[in-house]
Amino acid sequence: MNVFVFDLDDTLYEELTYVRSGFHAVARFLQAEKSIPMEDTLALMMEELRVNGRGKVFDQVLEHYGILSKLLVRRCLQVYRSHRPEIQLYDDARRCLNRLAHYPIYIVTDGNKHVQLAKLQALGLYDRLPVKRCFITRRYGVHREKPSPHCFQLICKMEQVSPDQVVYIGDNPNKDFVGIKPLGFRTVRLLRGNYAQLRKPKEYEADVVLRSLDELDETVVFRSNEG
Repeated sequence: MNVFVFDLDDTLYEELTYVRSGFHAVARFLQAEKSIPMEDTLALMMEELRVNGRGKVFDQVLEHYGILSKLLVRRCLQVYRSHRPEIQLYDDARRCLNRLAHYPIYIVTDGNKHVQLAKLQALGLYDRLPVKRCFITRRYGVHREKPSPHCFQLICKMEQVSPDQVVYIGDNPNKDFVGIKPLGFRTVRLLRGNYAQLRKPKEYEADVVLRSLDELDETVVFRSNEG
């Protein structure tokens, strides 16, 4: 029996939709607390994200309005992390999970425990029958995040399979494959999201590269490892 394991962010759903959802929550909070028009705040946050990335979005927006303080930044961050996300699975992810429903399916995701839990719940993945279990790696300690093989080894024990019977699908070659390939796990890289254009040395790359989850099936994955 083969087992399929999926990454979450930018593999099963578009991570930017979570960021936008969080920004909406923060903009609503600032409108209620500081009477700042929500539309203006949201536009500023999206522009800061486009230009400089996520690192200091709240700091820059609060500074723009002259209300920057460490406490208010922390409150914005708390709102962002605790909000109920408005996100949905990619269409091809939904089709793929349905197509592979006769296999054991797992999810392994890095990141803040509460944030990742909220995403999984919003996407309905705890209630989706093909998904047997969702592993949030940080629950086992930051050192168990990818590229650590820890959660993948737990899956092997649960399913009583060897690594070469487990297929992992992810999008980030910086960490998704390098820790598990040497152990014999089969790997698939999905070319989308922030890392779609990134190229890494061979040990970081997956066995198979796909552009859509519509291309994923056991034939593609296992045939690629025979030749």
